[in-house]
Amino acid sequence: MSRLYTPSSQFSRRRMLGALGLGAGAAGLAACGAPAGGDNAESNLREGFSQADLTIPEGYEGRTPILFWAPWTGGMFDVLTGLFDEFNESQDEIVAIAESVGGYADLNQKFTAALQARAVPDIVCFPEMQWLQFYFSDALVPLDGYFDDEWNLDTYIQNFVPESKAAGETFLVPFARSTPLFYFNKTRYIEAGLPEEGPKTWEDLAEFAPELAKIEVDGRPMSALAFSSDDAWHGQADIWGFGGANSNQDFEVTINDEAGVEWLEWQRKFVHEDGYAYLAQDPGTDFSAGVSAGKRGSTASLTGTTEAADFEVGVCFMLSKEGQEAAVPTGGSGLSIVRAESQDRQDACAELFRFLAGPEQSATWHIGTGYVPIVQAAADTDRVKENVEKDPNYGVALDQLEIARTADYTNWFQAAVTEISAAQTKVYGDNTPTQEALNAAATSLQEILDDNREDMESVEFEGWK
Repeated sequence: MSRLYTPSSQFSRRRMLGALGLGAGAAGLAACGAPAGGDNAESNLREGFSQADLTIPEGYEGRTPILFWAPWTGGMFDVLTGLFDEFNESQDEIVAIAESVGGYADLNQKFTAALQARAVPDIVCFPEMQWLQFYFSDALVPLDGYFDDEWNLDTYIQNFVPESKAAGETFLVPFARSTPLFYFNKTRYIEAGLPEEGPKTWEDLAEFAPELAKIEVDGRPMSALAFSSDDAWHGQADIWGFGGANSNQDFEVTINDEAGVEWLEWQRKFVHEDGYAYLAQDPGTDFSAGVSAGKRGSTASLTGTTEAADFEVGVCFMLSKEGQEAAVPTGGSGLSIVRAESQDRQDACAELFRFLAGPEQSATWHIGTGYVPIVQAAADTDRVKENVEKDPNYGVALDQLEIARTADYTNWFQAAVTEISAAQTKVYGDNTPTQEALNAAATSLQEILDDNREDMESVEFEGWK
């Protein structure tokens, strides 16, 4: 999964409305109250918002066209378009068209510009909780009115369901969902006489690192782990694994408390005093090239990482401190319908979502990309079971869902994620004192939470605390 964040993407309803040229009355929360579908469907239309330009494939003229701006490229986009082709062939009234826009940050910028221009796609998706900025701008359609006995939130793996709702209504359904994993070079681990299942704790990694360092790569000791300048998502798992948190239920930043300092100080020493890890420009490239024996990455990278490596790839749960419980943040994105002037297109989008929630379709997306199968029934398909038997790494990704939960409030904001990553980078790269780096980050993080607290509380997030 591409994880790109920019400070300018921080959501605040006031800032978003200003950027879109809308007044508070035009996009207040009260306007989000009517359910989609059924008798009240007309309340979700948005006059003056037309469909962005698209090219209808030959042979599909006369159907209702729906446009998805997809934040994927390469193999992931190929799997997506294959599913869209399957949907288009399964019926004769709708044509679903996917256009790649790059990554999530690219989608964020393009969609914001589209709202300003009032020429929008029909479907969008944003990582983790970042869809909320567009909920606050009244850009998304509530989905509950489309649910029935065959397709509803019970269809999906429940770890991800609470993140679909705001103010008691559903605004997206899970699709490209993931958690972080610890990747290791199993071939090198075996060569070094280390456990094939990889480390379970940071203490394990510290014990393994000297053995890995005995292996030379281009005349230098092999590193146990490559850190990234974009490590906030992984850092969420890390701080939980040390018994801490980035923030608490009362919107108070706690990243610079004792547990947070212990977490990042451990990693600072591992880099700068022990010399067993380093800040990489691209940990994925270094890992695939055999330079580092470990990296952290998304389950969504599982297929691509395995194909890129010329060694046996191993994965294990994200690490925790010995004696502490491991936990991982949910990641990835769900699908949302954009409010515009066409009820037919909104209804057609819901039909596509229903199709993609089929067990076989969910299995295709999972196997082809590495994203977890977000439909509960998909994990029970023969294809998924055979895939796990063929490559147990996919089973590890599924098993880790048991300890997955929604990230702390700080990680719902792109600007806050950027601040956390910057603090980690200062420690990994510049050897900045840990307390100093986290104190500076905490000040900015608290300002972000304070600025958005009123909006966050107003939508009454159920089950997220």
